[in-house]
Amino acid sequence: MPFTVLLVDDEPLVRAGLRAVLEAQPDIEVVGEAADGAAVIPLVNRLRPDVVAMDVRMPLMDGIEATRLVLRTVPDPPKILVVTTFENDEYVYEALRAGADGFLLKRARPAEIVHAVRLVAEGESLLFPAAVRQLAAEYGTNEARAALERAALTDREEEVLRLVARGLSNAEIAAGLTVGIETVKSHVSSLLAKLGARDRTQAVIAAYESGFVAPS
Repeated sequence: MPFTVLLVDDEPLVRAGLRAVLEAQPDIEVVGEAADGAAVIPLVNRLRPDVVAMDVRMPLMDGIEATRLVLRTVPDPPKILVVTTFENDEYVYEALRAGADGFLLKRARPAEIVHAVRLVAEGESLLFPAAVRQLAAEYGTNEARAALERAALTDREEEVLRLVARGLSNAEIAAGLTVGIETVKSHVSSLLAKLGARDRTQAVIAAYESGFVAPS
């Protein structure tokens, strides 16, 4: 079955461009479009997309609030890929903190757009570039540091978190640590639970905000 995608952007040309790129792939299907975040919830409930590619800045409801609403109200919510013009946009970081799973620049090449959708849909690696890592570090707080300490991660879980923060997939982590992929999945599940993180993105934000991982 193909990955299904809902496009949400107030610029028709952006939606048309994304649709053309994605629908050229045999494993991706665009199932709907919206021009504002306010239209996302009914479309998600009706179409049940795997991924929502959502502009972060829209006139009525921006991508941050729309992300919060999707994750708060939709059972088994889709992955959310934030689409933006500027990679160091604080709106992007706030969307990631709200629960978005990654982000994509509007000027990305077609191959990068396709890769981003597949990566987010599969959920085993991360779109978390240098500019956003720097923002996360700048947002660091004593509360974030204390929360990481309370999580009491094992040495192996800390090692896995560092590798997740570098954007490695479970398979890449398994190869690097010379362990089975199921072992890595177990470690990732455990550290997410200890951190109270919904997914890998939230865990990595915690890692950078706490200073456990430094931006490079």
